[in-house]
Amino acid sequence: MGEQERPQGRAEEREASAGAASGRLDALMAAVKATGGRGPAPVERWNPPDCGDMDMRIAADGTWFYMGTPIGRPALVRLFASVLTREDERYVLKTPVEKIGIRVDDTPFLAVEMAVDAGEGGAELVFRTNLDDLVRCGPGHDLRFVPGEGEGEVRPYVHVRHGLEARLTRAVFLDLVERGEVREADGIPMFGVASGAAFYPMMPASALDLAGQ
Repeated sequence: MGEQERPQGRAEEREASAGAASGRLDALMAAVKATGGRGPAPVERWNPPDCGDMDMRIAADGTWFYMGTPIGRPALVRLFASVLTREDERYVLKTPVEKIGIRVDDTPFLAVEMAVDAGEGGAELVFRTNLDDLVRCGPGHDLRFVPGEGEGEVRPYVHVRHGLEARLTRAVFLDLVERGEVREADGIPMFGVASGAAFYPMMPASALDLAGQ
């Protein structure tokens, strides 16, 4: 009889655990909605207690998961993204009452579109993220390039807010490269891209010459 009751007991434990997780998510949603839920929240003003981590993940392709299941409601993803911030290497959802850690595989956002707009210092690059943030590239919203897996490859990122970056999609990166030019940086000819008065070196011009051979 005891052996027969064990599967049922484990099932009840799983249901209780799922119910607790669902309740925690509902409480977080309520706290986020209470902040206004429209646009980025002023997370830098809040210092709530740390409530540990939650089984929430942002995949490299920008998909948000909760307990292994994709969050299919764009409005809900935008709601959570409005209170997302970064503390050192940890990503947290922060409200006035609590902060909860989540996992990010690469970056929270993707830059899916690029436009060029006139600025005081010259043409400025404007990026749109997969969550419809508009990022005007320049001081505070800088581009950076890190080495990729292959020789001569780079991975492009633009800072969005609060230490959060967007990785440029391949199509956007190709558009960016078309605007590239060579300028001297610290006395070295560098291939990069300008936005307004800022210039962002991508790689030494010599490496670009070798890649073209």
